[in-house]
Amino acid sequence: MEAEKSPLKDKIILVVDDEPDVLETVEEELDMCLVHKAQDYDTALQYLLSYTYDVVILDIMGVNGFELLKTAVSRGFPTVMLTAHALTPDALKKSIKLGAVSFLPKEKMSELREFLEDVVEGKRKSIWIKFFDKLGSYFNRRFGPDWKERDRFFKEFEESLRKSEQQEE
Repeated sequence: MEAEKSPLKDKIILVVDDEPDVLETVEEELDMCLVHKAQDYDTALQYLLSYTYDVVILDIMGVNGFELLKTAVSRGFPTVMLTAHALTPDALKKSIKLGAVSFLPKEKMSELREFLEDVVEGKRKSIWIKFFDKLGSYFNRRFGPDWKERDRFFKEFEESLRKSEQQEE
């Protein structure tokens, strides 16, 4: 999709990561947006409390991402977790429970724009469904094919999303 037609055009995004190269990559991926960057918890917290964001993108490790997620959600900002080191079923579960709208492995950063376009278009339920559909095989390889069965939370969460999506159709 061309940047001019993207629903992300001129959106204000906060990206928080302790790795400068990740901040640069996200800024390049989202060149149609105004991107604020923070490399640490305190700077990110100041941004979250001082500005209004269309989307917030948080790393988990190194910046206390879960605490920032609580603040972002309490301010009403759709928040995406972007992680490499905390790529575990527990981190995914905690992200969902704390109100994240998506969870993306850093190695899938090339797909960030597509996920964020869904976020700004307000398709929050379908973002998680797309997440399970699109990244399911990736997580099966990472966590084992039965990772959703090992924790009923995931199975029930996905089932409830699919049910509510069918009711909306």
